[in-house]
Amino acid sequence: MKYVLFPRLSCRGPPLIDWDEQHVRFLNDIQPAYDLTYDDVFMVPRRSAVGSRQGVDLASPDGTGTTIPLVVANMTAIAGRRMAETVARRGGLVVLPQDIPIEVVTEVISWVKTRHHVLDTPIVLDPTQTVADALALLPKRSHNAGVVVDGDRRPVGVVTDADLTGVDRFTQLSEVMSKDLVLLDADIDPRDAFNKLDGANRRYAPAVDKDGRLAGILTRTGALRATLYTPAVDAQGKLRVAAAVGINGDVAGKAKQLLAAGVDTLVVDTAHGHQESMIAAVRAVRALDPQVPVVAGNIVAAEGVRDLIEAGADIIKVGVGPGAMCTTRMMTGVGRPQFSAVLECAAEAAKFGKHVWADGGVRHPRDVAMALAAGASNVMIGSWFAGTYESPGDLQQDANGRLYKESFGMASARAVRNRTSEESAYDRARKALFEEGISTSRMFLDPARPGVEDLIDSIIAGVRSSCTYAGAASLAEFAEKATVGIQSAAGYAEGKPLHASWS
Repeated sequence: MKYVLFPRLSCRGPPLIDWDEQHVRFLNDIQPAYDLTYDDVFMVPRRSAVGSRQGVDLASPDGTGTTIPLVVANMTAIAGRRMAETVARRGGLVVLPQDIPIEVVTEVISWVKTRHHVLDTPIVLDPTQTVADALALLPKRSHNAGVVVDGDRRPVGVVTDADLTGVDRFTQLSEVMSKDLVLLDADIDPRDAFNKLDGANRRYAPAVDKDGRLAGILTRTGALRATLYTPAVDAQGKLRVAAAVGINGDVAGKAKQLLAAGVDTLVVDTAHGHQESMIAAVRAVRALDPQVPVVAGNIVAAEGVRDLIEAGADIIKVGVGPGAMCTTRMMTGVGRPQFSAVLECAAEAAKFGKHVWADGGVRHPRDVAMALAAGASNVMIGSWFAGTYESPGDLQQDANGRLYKESFGMASARAVRNRTSEESAYDRARKALFEEGISTSRMFLDPARPGVEDLIDSIIAGVRSSCTYAGAASLAEFAEKATVGIQSAAGYAEGKPLHASWS
């Protein structure tokens, strides 16, 4: 039996990580004697010629087309059509989960591909619909507004929760909607749209095509973001979206359907990615000769990187156990501190001209920056984005009036039930005995950052600043120039502000 321990501290040999092969430089050339997670490390400023945060190029070099290094994890409670549309518009990528029926996934891919680069998809209401109808739909959008249209889809009014407060729920919208409309041209320049909205003192406005029909809705903040972010689009100028397949069943058949539907990145996903079934699945997908990046994982060591790349993977997903909904480490003892896992795997992938995604363990913008410094080409985010307007779940309210959505781990009993719904009662019951992960958790919306775009703003602002501190004008330079130190728990605590939202 072969035992592999992380780290290896025996005086008989060096640690398993060859620190000299890593891109990142450790402060004072210290070679850590043990594995590190994001809380264990910090970055030291270096002389910088990067004059502006906006001058940093955050486009990933891994072929996925992301213009910001964020990928939303393929979790059922997080990655849906609204999330896919919104994140792609800001330059990131959403991976649709493998647990969703393939017909639904292909429909969502088609839907995302038809979304506008600037305008948000509106909530469309009829004048004869009721206040109750509108109240059920408004929480689906961060702008919290619905557009009322006539039979020709021309805007005749707008409603917000303010219009609906204290009104009988059976009242028709025609009686409470605001008819004083400011309309934008669908092809208006975002800067001009911002100025028009600002001049009219409006937070949002419907946008119409040349025939006056509703094309979308745009907020002042949305117009501003459109000038700061570059959408992630394919060769035809359509928003990008990824999708996942598992390693069981007809993997090649499912992958072929996704590729035919126009998926931009294909993710072959399982919790333990360094196994024969995964290697066979990756080979089956590669045999289809996909003209899009193939991602495989999850693994945490160089050996797994080599085997999955040899099988045909372009990108390796790194992370076992760091996720907020994951109990793998406490259940099994298996996993690895994430910073060291990304560091080793990124260095190994680079030898083959390939890349890694850091999957899990990020809770603050600094963690995303440290993952990129370790060499990740993109950073996957899951539960952090669960408590947003754009995640698929219904918005709920606790006894104190706080808004939340429910999230769950993809190896939890809840996820297992969803994934095995077509199996026999006996097989489902047997698998339910061995779940790992949290089946339900309340993810509260941050009142200051209730939408996923608000969180993206915060993350990207931090990453851009990190790059300027390192003197890096791109992600590749950042991984080369970052100087990382090791800190105690007290050192980490010293860097935390007292503000409750960062606690």
